Amino acid sequence: MTIRAFPALILLALACAPSTGQDVRDKKEDGKETAKNERFEQFKQLAGEWVGKPQGKDDMEIRVIYKVTAGGSAVAETLFPGTDHEMVTVIHRDGDDLLLTHYCHLGNQPQMKAPGKRDGNSVAFKFVRATNLKSDKDPHMHDATYTFVDNDTFRTEWTLYQDGKSASVFLFDLKRKQADK
Repeated sequence: MTIRAFPALILLALACAPSTGQDVRDKKEDGKETAKNERFEQFKQLAGEWVGKPQGKDDMEIRVIYKVTAGGSAVAETLFPGTDHEMVTVIHRDGDDLLLTHYCHLGNQPQMKAPGKRDGNSVAFKFVRATNLKSDKDPHMHDATYTFVDNDTFRTEWTLYQDGKSASVFLFDLKRKQADK
């Protein structure tokens, strides 16, 4: 083989690569594999803007934006977008389970996992670890539960830990924002 033919072979190999990857993805998306992703599909259905009030604070309205990203492999939640307290949570599959990383305005990033087994209409994430947390006694979000009521309503419950125990619970009742008419 001449040196001149080598770049052409590399280009040919790269041109074939996407179709091979697509074949593998198609096989994973059929049948049994799809059933395992049902809970993640619920999170993907949240795409759009949501509004609501934190429980116990009727004078405060919150806004949350959900976006499916990374080729459909992750859902990004932006809480309080455009404010000083903006936070981002990313949910994605981890094998049969779901993994959540919460990028908190406290400066730490707790990671939580929900088991693959479906439990009614709720998905309960439990603390696994956190980055930028000096001690497990420092304040951090420890658990999060998402309860899907219907296509346009859901609730989130976040548990803040401090000094190694539950310090407070934040409940958000959210409704899908309807397009202005």
